[in-house]
Amino acid sequence: MSTPGRRFNAAVTRFWTLAAPVYDLPFLQHWVYQPAQDEVIAVLRSHGAKRVADIACGTGILATRIQADLQPDEVYGVDMSDGMLEQARARSTQVHWRKGPAEKLPFADGALDAVVSTSAFHFFDQPAAMREFHRVLAPGGLVAVATISPPMPAFLSRLSSGPSSAAHSPSPAQMRTLFGTAGFTLTDQHRISRPLWTRGVWDLITIGTKP
Repeated sequence: MSTPGRRFNAAVTRFWTLAAPVYDLPFLQHWVYQPAQDEVIAVLRSHGAKRVADIACGTGILATRIQADLQPDEVYGVDMSDGMLEQARARSTQVHWRKGPAEKLPFADGALDAVVSTSAFHFFDQPAAMREFHRVLAPGGLVAVATISPPMPAFLSRLSSGPSSAAHSPSPAQMRTLFGTAGFTLTDQHRISRPLWTRGVWDLITIGTKP
């Protein structure tokens, strides 16, 4: 039986399959997505992870940067969209591309040293995704999630956080709760620095480790 959440995820997947060519436009990548990706690269560089997965990797820009800039032993890009993955495979043959949802990752327990995700977390079943991130990480593993997190009054944030909410952007406090509930130790959380004319994106990075 199809659930509302599954139907929503299927609709999102169809949309991004069609939108994949637009996603790669240089101005969109440079001004909207690159600041968060720069932060993730810096965090991974400090951690020294050797097995890294980018969840909801899109057309593979960040995963390819991770492989080229940091050269870990293994880099994976995971996405649900066939259109996105088709472009990702054309971008790099050195990254391992996998199809799958954030809530059911195609990795064994403890298989990875780092899991990252940028600008997609609002589409996930967030508690389920965080549990999966924890499952696939080895002890000491890193998780870094960049989210769209506009500031809003507390009562509005509570109204938007119900279990049936689709495309929910969690507040900083909600992200900290998600990390803690999943079993992560929170190590950092801050707003992502970006040019003044793009600050309306309001993105946030939350970082933790698996004890």
